[in-house]
Amino acid sequence: MSSHDQVAAILGTEILKGIHRPGANMPPEPELIQRFQVSRTVLREVMKTLAAKGFVVSKTRIGTRVRDPVHWNFFDADVLAWRVRIGLDDDFLQCLTEVRRALEPAAAALAARRRTAADIAKLRALISQMGRSGHSRQSFAEVDLDFHVGVGAASGNPLIRSMASVIEAALVASFAYSSPVDDAADHEVTANSHAAIVDAIEARDPQAAAQAMLKVIDIGVRRIESTRKKKGSKR
Repeated sequence: MSSHDQVAAILGTEILKGIHRPGANMPPEPELIQRFQVSRTVLREVMKTLAAKGFVVSKTRIGTRVRDPVHWNFFDADVLAWRVRIGLDDDFLQCLTEVRRALEPAAAALAARRRTAADIAKLRALISQMGRSGHSRQSFAEVDLDFHVGVGAASGNPLIRSMASVIEAALVASFAYSSPVDDAADHEVTANSHAAIVDAIEARDPQAAAQAMLKVIDIGVRRIESTRKKKGSKR
């Protein structure tokens, strides 16, 4: 990771945490240069990056000010990744789940209308990988992400494909808390429920594809809720 990316990630995360609060100025340029040991050019490029993500705005004689969260671009892949690294909370997971429920069933329905033979072959191969034993949390998450991105690609809608960062953030967040591979039965249920999506897409049944996708999302939500309850009862 370049010095630019490192500094942007640190400052972006600090803004998300509230260390640099909305309406407040960011620390002076000399202070940040000293802290991160980077050039003025690199720091200014970092501020341009944060501005492009809606985090800050620079004004002459005022400085660089943190913007209200309403301007933050949570569809940006970096912003979502920084938010996930901060940790899970109910509000964040709820927001991700709501977006997935709105987006992914629609993507599956479109895929059922527009899919090609190549799309089906790719999705079937991913289902086969998903069902294999011996997965780590990381390896399963990668296959699962590829599957959901594959459904988006099969939809034929480039805007849906560009929303992959939201799906990735949701999966990373959920698997950090609880993964299907933690339990053999849960692993099998998850693989089979994903296979049902492909069955419906291959059958060109948009309604069944949307319902199957919604079921997959809800299974993941219930798994997290169950894990939280178990951890809470042990306290």
